[in-house]
Amino acid sequence: MKIGCLGYGSMTRALVPNWSSDHDVMIGGRNREKAEGVAAELGVDVGSEPEVVAHTDVVMLATRHEVVFDAIDAAGGPEAFAGKVVLDINNPVEVAGGSFVPKRYDGGSLSEAIAGRLPRARVVKAFNMCQASVWEMDPPVFDGRRLVTMLCGDDEGAKGQIAALIESVGSEPLDIGGLEYAGCLEHAAALVIRHLFSGRDLRTVLNLIMPESKPIA
Repeated sequence: MKIGCLGYGSMTRALVPNWSSDHDVMIGGRNREKAEGVAAELGVDVGSEPEVVAHTDVVMLATRHEVVFDAIDAAGGPEAFAGKVVLDINNPVEVAGGSFVPKRYDGGSLSEAIAGRLPRARVVKAFNMCQASVWEMDPPVFDGRRLVTMLCGDDEGAKGQIAALIESVGSEPLDIGGLEYAGCLEHAAALVIRHLFSGRDLRTVLNLIMPESKPIA
């Protein structure tokens, strides 16, 4: 799989090491020098935003949510993303004033707004429920159970590819349905973020008990 990361922050640093040994990964962002530094640190390729999207099959939007549409434009806009799997890991949560209420886009989620902007892409929401330090765990296990990572999207093939990446980080994928459920994930993540800002440990999570899950010895 060819994976591109638009953004080089903590989530990119946490997730990419789980993928780089088995996949072709390229990182890019608006600051080329920073992107080069992170790529060198992780041992992966670096490129401009358009090069990242052109080179890859799966594009992870790993910028701050406030600039995600700027990143899309910088990468070439809707035509550049045609046919790509787009992984949205963002949470449009407003922390100023302590409200922690996710921003809505014409009544919908950020993921749905991204899909509206990229009509020929296949958008999947995942990896938004935990802070980066959780994804640095090897593996992410809580009370003897693998972390469950929920994902949603309208394209079954795209969800299958993201589920494989979830498995690669040692987590258990749970498909919760179409992209209309992305708003549920964004609101659930807002609860976790509120706890983090109140002083909870960065590895705070909302985990599920899956029927087939067994404790890890």
